Amino acid sequence: MSDIALQCRALCDGIGFCDLSGRAQIELTGADRAKVLHGLCTNDIKRLAPGDGCEAFLTNVQGKTTGYVNVFCTQQSLIIDTNPGLAAEMIPALDRYIIREDVTLVDRSHDWGEVLVSGSRATSLFESQFAGSIPAQRIGITERAIGDIQVQLRRLPYASSECFLVCCDLSQVAALIAWLRNFDAVECSCEAVNVARIEMGVPVYGQDVTIDNLPQEIARDAFAISFTKGCYLGQETVARIDALGHVNRRLAGLKFSCETVPPAGTKITADGKQLAQITSSCFSPRLNAPLALAFVRRGSDKPGTVIASTFGNAEVVVLPTE
Repeated sequence: MSDIALQCRALCDGIGFCDLSGRAQIELTGADRAKVLHGLCTNDIKRLAPGDGCEAFLTNVQGKTTGYVNVFCTQQSLIIDTNPGLAAEMIPALDRYIIREDVTLVDRSHDWGEVLVSGSRATSLFESQFAGSIPAQRIGITERAIGDIQVQLRRLPYASSECFLVCCDLSQVAALIAWLRNFDAVECSCEAVNVARIEMGVPVYGQDVTIDNLPQEIARDAFAISFTKGCYLGQETVARIDALGHVNRRLAGLKFSCETVPPAGTKITADGKQLAQITSSCFSPRLNAPLALAFVRRGSDKPGTVIASTFGNAEVVVLPTE
């Protein structure tokens, strides 16, 4: 079994960790923080109570996606967490809609470190450390101490269904990793985490999702879009698509019958028509086959559909894989 496969097993069935410090983290404070973010994204931010969290798409006036984020609610603030390098462009884009509202946006990307900890044993470890007080919901947050380290334990299905982003002061990351090693946690590469998130069907903004995408094309409606929250930037477009009942393409999993992993950007065509375009790909240890996230044309995106390609037959599969 390869090192990547062993690390993916730890991320699912054991305790795997990876230092992801450098992810974009934006803290919103002020009495109007929920009102402002609620009006700029697809999910219902106003319903979040301290300890809650959700996925959301940031949208522009045309209803196109300008960000795919996770939002965590604490007693003092809202925290936007997403992939690295986006805070510098995201903060000005949000700030332009703040007029007199009481809200402050602070880039914490270089103040806070973040360690991904994933696997079935990770859940039991944190339950014992925090006396069972870990987020029970799919996405949530709790603030506790690990020894002398103050942490935010953020639950988020990313590398597995039992996955956490442990956030602390950047200066304390080394101590946090040392603590994890005391419990025989397996250090995993970013490559292994990437494989695990593809197996989970989790998209990344800038790679799987761009400003060219409509929110419903990402196939995260149940997790990231509220169709009852009322007005927000781009809401008219999102509501119109919901009324029509479909988009022309949808992000889906493709399992390939060959041994070669098709690179991102690969287009699959038939009779001069594009049926799919790959955005992320890997060799999946769980499926023992190449696996990709791809935008698949409507009519070809039903699970079980087989599409012929130069990389062998590609079967549309439901993610996360079992």
